[in-house]
Amino acid sequence: MTVLDSIVEGVREDLAARRLPLSQIHEAMEKATAPIDAYASLSRDEMNVIAEVKRSSPSKGALADIADPAALAEQYQEAGAGAISVLTERRRFGGSLEDLDAVKKRVSLPVLRKDFLVDEYQFLEARAHSADIVLLIVAALSKSQLKDFYDLSCELGMASLIEVHTAQELESAMDISPKMIGVNSRNLKTLDVDTRAFQELIPQIPSGIIRVAESGISSRKDVEIAASVGATVILVGEALVRSGDPISAMQELLGRR
Repeated sequence: MTVLDSIVEGVREDLAARRLPLSQIHEAMEKATAPIDAYASLSRDEMNVIAEVKRSSPSKGALADIADPAALAEQYQEAGAGAISVLTERRRFGGSLEDLDAVKKRVSLPVLRKDFLVDEYQFLEARAHSADIVLLIVAALSKSQLKDFYDLSCELGMASLIEVHTAQELESAMDISPKMIGVNSRNLKTLDVDTRAFQELIPQIPSGIIRVAESGISSRKDVEIAASVGATVILVGEALVRSGDPISAMQELLGRR
């Protein structure tokens, strides 16, 4: 069993324990705030940042004790982030849907529900909690699931970040005509990081698609490398939450200090 397989197994177990009747989840969806246009927010001419609220990870363990995720998100917004990513996976990342709720109440930016979405119910759940963006990890889905879940996200008004790690996964992603693709330098099956994935895959993504560099970004040099191969957005969590000063850390990554 790969690391990804293990994570997904835990996600399914946790989902089974909290699943509500569809009537309740649809009622919650009706009360949710309208989706924000994340594609527009992340299409500014300058380098854009999806700043992440992230307590821990399978590869690094505990990263930061984030007692108030909404306050951290407000700092990200002040620093100029284009969107906020909130981990909602509990076992490996220490996240929750409550974190998502708290952040949504305090920021005006689009918010990404960062999780391993492998069941249709999770997309309804994401919208019920007012998520504006969802993550579709190609390595965790079949081709039919990828298309079905992407179509469902569009129907629900949410943007989708389609995450790939290999050329084959990128080919699968392109088949659904996405608007935003993220290249993750971390192999989710082994947790190894190889930023050469940026250099190999990002140039293959058409310029009309929002191109996101994920994982392995901790310095200004990393950002410059990602930008040089065509990334227009970076998704950063660890470097910000461990910095002690996320506003200054983001400004440094963007070359503003």
